[in-house]
Amino acid sequence: MLDGLKSFLKRLVAAKVESPLPVNLEVVNLSYPIPVEETVTPQDPLCKTHYVQCASASGLHQMAYHEWGDPENQNVLICVHGLTRRGSDFNVLAKAMSDRYRVICPDVVGRGDSDWLDNPMLYGMPQYVADMSTLIAKLGVKKVDWFGTSMGGLIGIFMASQDHAPIRRMIINDVGPRIESESLKRLGDYVGKPFRFASKLEGLIYLNRICAPFGDFTPEQWKEYNGPHLIQDGSEWVVHYDPDISKPFAALNKVMAAMGEMMTWKAFDAIAADVLVVRGTESDLLSAKTVTEMCRRHPRTRSIEIPGVGHAPAFITPDQVAIAREFFS
Repeated sequence: MLDGLKSFLKRLVAAKVESPLPVNLEVVNLSYPIPVEETVTPQDPLCKTHYVQCASASGLHQMAYHEWGDPENQNVLICVHGLTRRGSDFNVLAKAMSDRYRVICPDVVGRGDSDWLDNPMLYGMPQYVADMSTLIAKLGVKKVDWFGTSMGGLIGIFMASQDHAPIRRMIINDVGPRIESESLKRLGDYVGKPFRFASKLEGLIYLNRICAPFGDFTPEQWKEYNGPHLIQDGSEWVVHYDPDISKPFAALNKVMAAMGEMMTWKAFDAIAADVLVVRGTESDLLSAKTVTEMCRRHPRTRSIEIPGVGHAPAFITPDQVAIAREFFS
């Protein structure tokens, strides 16, 4: 097993999958003190999974969402994940917030338990915002609070910018209208790559490596955080998202990026909600300068930095969960 895992890590290096941290094959811990080879990640009995039917230009699709707390609670918190992630990222935060909220954690279309789109060029903000509007309508509430990490934060910005927007308060986790070019290169180095793993342990080591900036966690925390992102396909394991989500991302050029930034600033300026911007001090995606500009332009925005963390804080540690509980209190 040890030789096979070292061979796997060498393949990662040979494939030039970028990581903020160098891989030293002599010191990488390849023997987890916990089992990772189970086929199915156990479902928390306190969490229920539902589906909502959404529409796109290419037809209908099902979007999964995971629910915590009292389903009759009209106080709703929606937590939306990043580009290649899924709603299970918020399991710790959702459990912590479920005493106050009905917490809803969707799998954005193309990820997790949600359907994949026939036309991959529809993977983008217009579709994501439309799907979230459909979800909120199904929940039967007029107002929600929002926690958005990276892509989920951008979706929140565009949701909150609309007339009669349902969002009262929102945390934007490590993202803003301007996205630094270094992070775009890093994302392009691995998003959509057709990696297949001989074991779940191989896949977990890979995910832990590219997620290293999220924070310093125990093996058990990494397993709970990244384990749901791996599914078995025959005798191999793959990441739980449509590789074609990378196609619109790959088609992005400088002109399109500049237009996207301009539109996002315009949307941000239109937000009426209270906003907390969270930034990891080592983030390569959201600069301190952009955070300063966000606070200057929007009088109801404040910010906080989390030391020693890059893109993006995972909100699975008590100190980070406390930030959300204080803001949404």
